[in-house]
Amino acid sequence: MKIAVASQNRREVTGHAGRCRRFWIFDSTEPELHARELIELPKEQCFHDLAPAIPPPLQEVDVLIVGGMGNGLSTRLARHGIRAVVTDEKDPERAVRLWLAGELPEAAAGADCHCHH
Repeated sequence: MKIAVASQNRREVTGHAGRCRRFWIFDSTEPELHARELIELPKEQCFHDLAPAIPPPLQEVDVLIVGGMGNGLSTRLARHGIRAVVTDEKDPERAVRLWLAGELPEAAAGADCHCHH
């Protein structure tokens, strides 16, 4: 399973995914967590600018963890079979571990998913 975490500053989970261009990609064989890799998208491949498509490097992920997203993005991810997870957790690896442990719920497709920081 591939899990992407939006992390524009490379340290924390990004509060809104629309213009984020940096994502940590974790590879997981539940409950194991394997190496992570940082991908950086060109500016024109952010979710906002690429709508209604999914950026090519993120098309193969199973889960996207973010700090918040609008209903358009949650619907778009669901159409592509990608689970959307919204969290207040700041640490990307901890967010992935919480999701794997079943402690972070999926966002409903079409729901406005903004966390309050």
